[in-house]
Amino acid sequence: MQRLRKYQRKKMLVFLLLIVLGLCAVSGKLVYLMIFKSEFYGEKAENLHERERSIKAARGKILDRNGTVLASNKSVCTISVIHNQIEDEEAVIDMLVKELGLEEKDVRKRVEKVSSIERIKTNVDKETGDKILEYGMAGVKVDADYKRYYPYDELASRVLGFTGSDNQGIVGLEVKYDQWLSGTNGKILTLTDARGIEVEAAGERRQEPKDGNDVVVSLDHNIQEYCQQAAEKVMEEKKADAVGMILMNPQNGEIYAMVNVPEFNLNEPFTLTDEVISQGEEAFQEKKKKEQEAKEKEDSQDTSTEDKEEKKEETFDPENNSKQKQELLNQMWRNMCINDTYEPGSTFKIITTSAALEEGVVTTESQFYCPGYKMVEDRRIRCHKTTGHGAETFTEGIMNSCNPVFIELGLRLGVDNFYKYFKQFGLLQKTNIDLPGEASTIMHDPKNMGQVELATVAFGQSFQITPVQLVTTVSSLINGGTRITPHFGVQVQDSNEQVLETFQYDQTEDIVSEETSKTLRSLLEKVVSEGTGRKGGVEGFSVGGKTATSQTLPRSEHKYISSFLGFAPADDPKVIGLVVIYDPQGIYYGGTIAAPVMQEVFEDVLPYLGIEEQPAEETKDTENEQ
Repeated sequence: MQRLRKYQRKKMLVFLLLIVLGLCAVSGKLVYLMIFKSEFYGEKAENLHERERSIKAARGKILDRNGTVLASNKSVCTISVIHNQIEDEEAVIDMLVKELGLEEKDVRKRVEKVSSIERIKTNVDKETGDKILEYGMAGVKVDADYKRYYPYDELASRVLGFTGSDNQGIVGLEVKYDQWLSGTNGKILTLTDARGIEVEAAGERRQEPKDGNDVVVSLDHNIQEYCQQAAEKVMEEKKADAVGMILMNPQNGEIYAMVNVPEFNLNEPFTLTDEVISQGEEAFQEKKKKEQEAKEKEDSQDTSTEDKEEKKEETFDPENNSKQKQELLNQMWRNMCINDTYEPGSTFKIITTSAALEEGVVTTESQFYCPGYKMVEDRRIRCHKTTGHGAETFTEGIMNSCNPVFIELGLRLGVDNFYKYFKQFGLLQKTNIDLPGEASTIMHDPKNMGQVELATVAFGQSFQITPVQLVTTVSSLINGGTRITPHFGVQVQDSNEQVLETFQYDQTEDIVSEETSKTLRSLLEKVVSEGTGRKGGVEGFSVGGKTATSQTLPRSEHKYISSFLGFAPADDPKVIGLVVIYDPQGIYYGGTIAAPVMQEVFEDVLPYLGIEEQPAEETKDTENEQ
């Protein structure tokens, strides 16, 4: 019995000891939390009762080379409601419907939703936001915001690009330089009680936003307007599908203008243009016609008697068909100068000439004979002058844009050498222009390239490149042989015009010799002063250039692309331009309709750039203008 009592006392002592140790542990924990971690848990408790609203940062501006603002911001408001703070739901709903022009059912759904904060509408003009503030209704919040604004609407739309509802770049320069243009949003923090109602006495805390930086680009607002007006004019006159144009400094790759007409309104980037809708409907009907023809052919060959399920006929209705609309929007936003490839035609003879001169298979006085065609294996490949040019020197051959002469050059070079120069000139790689979505050159595999393919490539057919690739490569051949990188970005600066970053671009020296480059410039000056490109000449200035007329695929549709590439001054190029006219109606020769467009642009641009007049040789008529 005594032993039992002793055991019980010992057990009790152990129990008491455990209680004391537990109390000590709890006390120690409380001391730790209340003294050493008080600040941490105080913050957590405060955060549980804080409501956060964003303060939008202003996006940086895009400025042209002269400081003209091409993209900026417009002050707008974001209207929100906080359910727990609303005192009169019906009054709030009526007011928001009246001032914002929204459907009553949509506003009611948001106002009655129990959430920490519910956004009613963004991008509300400041005047309307101020008016809503004057009502002084509890639970209604009006926060300052910014909407991207483009002062010139359609100017350089497919180059500048635009931003989304979150003010982040979607296409063009807006997305390429988003990291510089985007700022850092701030916050408004308000303290609430357990019911989610703001504590008025606590006020609010603000974390100020940091605005984005400005990006200066090489585009010139005035030159872009000159080019866009000229492109729109020829597009209307020739009822063309589209017109692309690039104007660039061939010495360093700075792009002064890049036009893709029809352009679109940057302030309404999700509104389809009439031209895009019209072309989209035409393409839809053509596709439908082909599908119907294929179905009729299939049915005529099918002898089975089984009933076939009829498919629901699709109609062209982009406003109510989201897939159709998105396809048309993608088409409208597409920059054909960099995203699309085409057969360059005779403008590519500039590159064939450079390779042949560099390889030594031709001189300016080399003799040729053109009967109006040239046989390559079993193929008769004709010249644009079907009666032939007869005997001619190489200088006369390039002035006449004679296909048989360039077929002969291609055959003299051979597949391996031609590819060697393709690679040496940079044609097998992208230009690395600072815009998203650049397409690559589409070229035959050298293993599968026969004499006929070599012959057609030599005068610019049976392969495809982008307009920007052609301008870049020719620039590099006429500037003394330095492969340049075409670009828009010049520098980044803050709101005080303090330069934060100056962009640098790759260059490759000696892709051709200075002698070849000099000879090429001289030959191309004669093309304009005496040959097929004479309508691209400008009185008082020495201009070099080359015309082109090519067909689109399939050839059976008889659709053409007319183009002209020109530069000035011919002996020391300061500006180079390319105009490409897609599917012009009526006369479609490049020398007849494309060269005058560049002439018109150069008449404005050369004096504007301060290029001094330089007498050119007297011109003489040519029989054909390819």
